[in-house]
Amino acid sequence: MQQASRRDFVIRLASVAAVAGAGTALTGCLGDGGDSVPPQFSFGVASGDPLVDRVMLWTHAQFPDSSVDVALTWEVASDAAFTAMVSSGSAVAAAATGHTVKADAGGLAPGREYFYRFRFGVHSSPVGRTRTLPAAGASQVSMAVMSCSNFPAGFFHAYSEVTRSGAQFALHLGDYIYEYPTGVFTGLNAPAERLQANPATELITLSDYRRRYAQYRSDPDSKVMHAALPLIAIWDDHELANNSWVAGAQEHDPSTEGAFNARRDAAIQAWHEWLPVRSPNPANLRSINRSFDFGGLLALHLLETRLLARDRPLEVQELVNPATAAAARATLASATRTMMGREQLQWLQGRMAASRATWEVLGQPVLMARMTFPVSVLQHLNPANTSPAAVAAGQQAVTEYLTALATQAQAPASLTAAQRALLDPVQNPQLGYNLDAWDGYPVEREMLLGMARQLNKRLVVLAGDTHNAWASRLTLMDGTVVGNEFATQSISSPGLEEYLIGLTPVQTQQIFRGVVGDLRFADTGRRGFLLMEFTPQHARGTWHFVSSVKTRTYTLDTSQSLSVSA
Repeated sequence: MQQASRRDFVIRLASVAAVAGAGTALTGCLGDGGDSVPPQFSFGVASGDPLVDRVMLWTHAQFPDSSVDVALTWEVASDAAFTAMVSSGSAVAAAATGHTVKADAGGLAPGREYFYRFRFGVHSSPVGRTRTLPAAGASQVSMAVMSCSNFPAGFFHAYSEVTRSGAQFALHLGDYIYEYPTGVFTGLNAPAERLQANPATELITLSDYRRRYAQYRSDPDSKVMHAALPLIAIWDDHELANNSWVAGAQEHDPSTEGAFNARRDAAIQAWHEWLPVRSPNPANLRSINRSFDFGGLLALHLLETRLLARDRPLEVQELVNPATAAAARATLASATRTMMGREQLQWLQGRMAASRATWEVLGQPVLMARMTFPVSVLQHLNPANTSPAAVAAGQQAVTEYLTALATQAQAPASLTAAQRALLDPVQNPQLGYNLDAWDGYPVEREMLLGMARQLNKRLVVLAGDTHNAWASRLTLMDGTVVGNEFATQSISSPGLEEYLIGLTPVQTQQIFRGVVGDLRFADTGRRGFLLMEFTPQHARGTWHFVSSVKTRTYTLDTSQSLSVSA
């Protein structure tokens, strides 16, 4: 579709989304469904998990003030007017699934754009647009990479911009919702009209999670984005609870919040209900790792890194506190410590070995690149330490370390004893600042990267989670470069600019660039999304930054990009 027609379609989607509730709430219309009051399609439509011949379709349909099931038909056509029908079928928006409904629409052709809708008699949902994966021989693929969409923290401007970016597909890498109660983790100067969470409490039950998804999906920018592009998604932790792992979560208290597994299962069910995903293993809804072949150009492998096997994330203070450091560092270096689990790692090895794609792409939530700091600096990187004295001490520690690095590079003979101590890996070891990411699971990361190198793959890793934009080289412990990582900034969650008090985003970026050797790009002050474009020759990431998520008006900056060659 040409850009002009793409914009026209987005405008039509926005108009439909605005009037959908009113248009479907009319009474006195006896449709083919046999009810005088048609169901409401209050949350629009979505599509996802495209294959070469099929795609998942999604909607939510419910009669006003009623909990009865809603029998629907779905239609796929090659034109927006639905004069050239391609596929159709029936589906039920059942009370058992919170009145969400999904259909696996088959009989489609590779690399084609389609239009779809759900119907109840003469009444129709909004119209969505989707696309199948390309057939073999694809020469170009583009996808919008997103993460960390936090409703009360700001407007979803980035979702709207995704529809204008030229992306063919959308990829959400987790933290699609946040589980916090009203007033928690909204950031500074959040829009007052978005502060009230629904429900107001922290999410625990299935009803809680369903209501929170409904709030997020009521957002007009979210509706437009979901209707405009097929979505591929993976979860991170906030779809359940902060820093979750296989047997618990940092902020889950069994004594007041009940059994963790009950909360986990409720969160997982709601995710499967509200996302247009194809469940690869209905017998185990935690198993959402899956692969997509984009016409031999790239193979996208989604990894589950939370609930299948992950060991408890360590805390930085465990590594720097003399009372706990030895035990924590031994745990960190353990050969059995895992994020993915051996079964999933073997699955990935099999997929990558069988793939003949130009690019092997891992879609997963957290940073894989090394982002380590010396202990002398790390002990000051505590967002809770906001006093002037603490900020000054942190800045001094950074300055001393960067000065030692510069002296070593330019005049090593003039290093002082104190500087030599700062650069001594035994006296001042390098440790990860974000141990919830792959820096907290270094042995398994080495196994994964070593596997990619052994298979001679062109590796690109996509990540989210940190709310900031990054690009890094992926290296083995011996420094061998194995691939590249592109990390997207958040849709709306606050970044380091709101937590490293006393430092401007430019200063923060300079510190990271100075200390982290593998880092190639950083922006720690702006929200948005990442547009990835793949060709046989290169993989290019362009960060789309919105100037503000706190106000309804904003500007867009797309000047930052980075390309790697095949």
